[in-house]
Amino acid sequence: MENLLRQATHPYVHLAAPHVTGRVLFALVGVLVVALLIAAFAWGRRIRSREPGPPHPESQPRLPVGEPVGDSMERREPDELPRTGHRRKPHELKGNGIESRRRD
Repeated sequence: MENLLRQATHPYVHLAAPHVTGRVLFALVGVLVVALLIAAFAWGRRIRSREPGPPHPESQPRLPVGEPVGDSMERREPDELPRTGHRRKPHELKGNGIESRRRD
């Protein structure tokens, strides 16, 4: 009678009860995830071993002798904008001095 009363008041108690199949399924999923991680690590190591190593210091570019290494300072005159009644959009403006530095 008490068991029947418990099932009537708590109909989902049997769903929360531990089952062997749930434990086995959980353990199987855990083993599968660990196996996939190990396989991904091994695959990545194999791909990494086929890549070329880092370059030697002799093959690195060198700074030219006598050239300035730091920032260069220059003073440019600003472009005058005509006074009009509308707001200018970025595509209507010039390249902010980029055109003057281009070499054609």
